Amino acid sequence: MVLKNLIGTAVFVALMFTFSAFVYKNKTVESHPKTPVEYKGFAVLELFTSEGCSSCPPADQLMGEIEKQYKDQPVYILAYHVDYWNNLGWKDKFSSVENSQRQQYYSKTLSSQVYTPQLVVNGKKEFVGSDRNSIENAIETALLNSKNIPIHLSAKISGKEINVNYKSEEKNSQNKLLITLVEKKSSTNVQKGENEGRHLQHWQIVHHQNQISLKNSSEGITSFRLPENFNTNDWDIIGMVQNVKTGEILGSAKAF
Repeated sequence: MVLKNLIGTAVFVALMFTFSAFVYKNKTVESHPKTPVEYKGFAVLELFTSEGCSSCPPADQLMGEIEKQYKDQPVYILAYHVDYWNNLGWKDKFSSVENSQRQQYYSKTLSSQVYTPQLVVNGKKEFVGSDRNSIENAIETALLNSKNIPIHLSAKISGKEINVNYKSEEKNSQNKLLITLVEKKSSTNVQKGENEGRHLQHWQIVHHQNQISLKNSSEGITSFRLPENFNTNDWDIIGMVQNVKTGEILGSAKAF
């Protein structure tokens, strides 16, 4: 009788173990992967660079890598080629006094020095343009925490112009809408200066930037001259709302 009871108990325990294993296996099969992070914010990266600066190529290269890394996220890169290196051996064909003036603006709002390569994120923080870790951390923080004021942009080619229709929900008189024509990629064979003999690659090159006051109207049309050999696949239209007093960028969007 005792032996019979022991056998019955052993069979019962074995069945329970098998059932438990079956349930555990089913639970494993039915488990779900973690939900990916949903970014609600945005990150605008403004790089100040020059072909005459030997420290700038790593920063330019980093912009190309970030552009690829965050291609499906609201990360917008604008590379401003400044003109104050032009008298030091090599004239940067992408440079302009307007780009240098924009950097001077950030020098005042951020109480920072003027140098290259310098990178500003959302108009609030500045870093050395080749400091990957600091820049990536700033991007992730901006994507998670910034609030994006909606901007609606659409672009149309008309004759020798690019006409950009814009509309924003922002009407604060201290804010401006900046709409920028950006070339996605180009290169230069540098023949003089600190980068003599180098073939430099550039990404997200600022060509023209129109500043629009939102004081009286939050919608309208602004235009750019059509570049030679223009192709919509090679250019971006990037819009951003910026508080003129603080420098903070409050929203951004892209057309093309």
